[in-house]
Amino acid sequence: MEKKKTMSIEDLIFEVRGLKIMLDSDLAELYKVELRTLNQAVKRNIERFPLDFMFQLKQDEWDNLRSQIVISSSNHGGRRYAPYAFTEQGVAMLSGVINSKKAIEVNINIMRAFVQLRRYITSQVGTSEQIVELRALLMLYIEKNDKRVNDIIIAFNHLIEKPKETRRIGFNAN
Repeated sequence: MEKKKTMSIEDLIFEVRGLKIMLDSDLAELYKVELRTLNQAVKRNIERFPLDFMFQLKQDEWDNLRSQIVISSSNHGGRRYAPYAFTEQGVAMLSGVINSKKAIEVNINIMRAFVQLRRYITSQVGTSEQIVELRALLMLYIEKNDKRVNDIIIAFNHLIEKPKETRRIGFNAN
């Protein structure tokens, strides 16, 4: 018996067109409704889903995303059309369209996942700024011909160019 790998909600959030999105098939599975049912509910309430809430992936975007997903899923394979992508706001709107306790419960968890993802991304901004500052400081030292920094750079270059040879210990069959 083969066990299906469980994925967290965070694993189902992808980036397309610079936006964090979730696919209609993943949302249908989370909500425990058929994909057809989810898409029909959306189409009946299309005015709630402007393009910044939901859009259909272009074929090249779908092909690229499918190659990134790696795992084969019956929900993702064999579709006749590219899936719909829902942004965070689109997912929030779905809870009003799919009227069930499960949809409300899942939406709360999805919103928490989006918030967690946003927190992680903003926490990385500080790290990037620190790296930029350290790089600027290093460049300043290099400009002032600080011998210590130059020695460190030379040592790094030697390690990169020619890794240290190691001697084998133990029995050698050659």
